[in-house]
Amino acid sequence: MTDDNQVDASRRGLLVATCAAGGVAGLATAGAFVSTLQPSERAKAAGAPVEVDISSLVPGEMRTVEWRGKPVWILKRTPEMLASLKAADAQVADPASKRTDFSETPDYALNEWRAIRKDILVVVGICPHLGCSPSARFQTGAQPSLPDDWHGGFLCPCHGSTFDLSGRVYKNKPSPDNLQVPRYMFEGENKLVIGKDEKGEA
Repeated sequence: MTDDNQVDASRRGLLVATCAAGGVAGLATAGAFVSTLQPSERAKAAGAPVEVDISSLVPGEMRTVEWRGKPVWILKRTPEMLASLKAADAQVADPASKRTDFSETPDYALNEWRAIRKDILVVVGICPHLGCSPSARFQTGAQPSLPDDWHGGFLCPCHGSTFDLSGRVYKNKPSPDNLQVPRYMFEGENKLVIGKDEKGEA
């Protein structure tokens, strides 16, 4: 074998080794890039359903939990609170929750109490107008920023939108829609799952 052939063989060996190394590096880079496209565990958790034990919730009490970065209110309504809903029917803008400006109400909440169970209200505590968080105003009667015949509900401090104890917005208010009812379901008497329902929808 001549020296030229030995040189060519050496070059071929070097070329093969370089290509192999480059291929391995390329695969490693591609693998790292693809892995960045996968949702992180934190991101998965942010969209995951939230389980809430409501066994200690007493009538008239509201609890706030976080789901997908939003506050979700869980209110256990008293018989008096439920009775006030009928009185508010003629005063709210969308009593049957037929509007879809902000979100579509699940079928099981297309009723006066906007809930699966009459006593348990589950709504997202964000005003559809500009995203402010209303405050609870459960005391009835005349109060600052509220009408004299106030039946109890929620007041958005930003622009004055008011909502009844089903989260239905009153007429002639800035909010274009009722408070959102998220997908949810009960697993037993005292376990609430927010973020999915029995149809598997989220």
